[in-house]
Amino acid sequence: MAVPSYLVNILDSNHVSAPKGSVPSTTLALTYLDLPWFPSAPMQSLFFYEFPHPTSHFMQTTLPTLTQSLSLTLQHFFPLAAKLICPPPPLKPYILYSDGDSVPLIVAEFTGADVDHLTANYPRDFKLLHPFVPELPPSTMSSDGILVRPIMAVKVTVFPNTGVCIGMAHNHVAADGSAFMHFMRSWSSVCKSKGDSTFLDKVSRRPFYNRDALGDPDGCNEEALKCYWHWISSWRENLAGPTKEISSVDKVRATFVLTRAQITKLKQWLTTQCKNSSNDSEEVKISTFVVTCSIMWICMIKSQENNIQVSTNGDDGDDTFYYLLFAVDCRNRIGFPLPVTYFGNCLAPGVIRAKKSELMGPKGIVTAGKVIAKKVEEMESGALKEAEKGPSNLEEMFRSGHHVGISGSPKFRVYDMDFGWGRPLKIEFIHIDDGGSLSLIESKNESGGMEVSLVLSKNQMDAFTSNLAESLKAF
Repeated sequence: MAVPSYLVNILDSNHVSAPKGSVPSTTLALTYLDLPWFPSAPMQSLFFYEFPHPTSHFMQTTLPTLTQSLSLTLQHFFPLAAKLICPPPPLKPYILYSDGDSVPLIVAEFTGADVDHLTANYPRDFKLLHPFVPELPPSTMSSDGILVRPIMAVKVTVFPNTGVCIGMAHNHVAADGSAFMHFMRSWSSVCKSKGDSTFLDKVSRRPFYNRDALGDPDGCNEEALKCYWHWISSWRENLAGPTKEISSVDKVRATFVLTRAQITKLKQWLTTQCKNSSNDSEEVKISTFVVTCSIMWICMIKSQENNIQVSTNGDDGDDTFYYLLFAVDCRNRIGFPLPVTYFGNCLAPGVIRAKKSELMGPKGIVTAGKVIAKKVEEMESGALKEAEKGPSNLEEMFRSGHHVGISGSPKFRVYDMDFGWGRPLKIEFIHIDDGGSLSLIESKNESGGMEVSLVLSKNQMDAFTSNLAESLKAF
């Protein structure tokens, strides 16, 4: 599938920093919840907006406000402009902000692009959106052998008389999805208000940086440091990435929307089925998250297994375990005395497994729904215990080769991010391009609906689409 060619014109390349002297030089320690993210690729997100104005209007009128609001927002979210300092063992890594630290901002013009096609839900070549993603500046090595890594980059692409795309890339070590979307909501609000950032002076809106509040249960920091030291000892190999040319991979990206009505029916059906088939006295709570993950997980497995036939008796003799991984935001949960504005990583992994024979049986969605619902319930009070296990909690899952990850959350409220141009046309998470994850956010069109995006080979996507349509007809 050929990617259309565009005319690209780089209009501006700049660096944006917080107002001079507004933030003192600051060192932020990294916790046992930050350190495991060092091996991860950057988090990449695209925010498309309608913008029916010429490029000259954007450059003269909109860009100055966008840049000023970014500067004012970085005053409060300064770690995103800082550097990751990565020393060799036995030293500890940390975030260092110095006055004048900045974020690279590139402004480009794309002519000839069909924004409707770029923001469509139907399958498109997954490389179609890559030109709008910023690249983090390269890491550097100091004279004393300390690796210095940038944290965030921004790329704004203007589609003349049609739209604007704000592309973001950031290092997960500095911020999880909740923290990063807190920044994005703040930046968009400051921009929409033409530079008024006074609302960020309120404690309830201000990012919270106190690492001491997280503590170090059972020496978790020491275990996490061992993982970091292993990574930094071979960082050159880790940064090299896969040798396979990305252009040679035949993949497509698509978005599937579950309406509120469909989700309501699914919840009612799955609740009844779980009650009828459960041997447990305790009922499971079937939420929107549970039903969405259940049906998508089953369809994903079928598509990746070459659309295998479903067993009629629920037992094909295959006891292979398949896994689902989702991240639980631990802010304000038992064991985590942290406010929702805590800036950093505060995630615990929810790992679910079930036998292939059960998932592929006639009640596969019921099986998935029950194990997901139980894990969600466990995480309400047991998130701290899961977080303490660290990366070792995931080793079995990754070794299996049969796992699907859930990225994003409807709680992010991404479609509320209005820079003054209205609500986004479309949100895309590019870091799911490896094909092993689903991104899950709230529906743009209605409250209670869900949008699920994924990247698969064309044949697998065809199978996924067919499986999902068939599954929805049954309810």
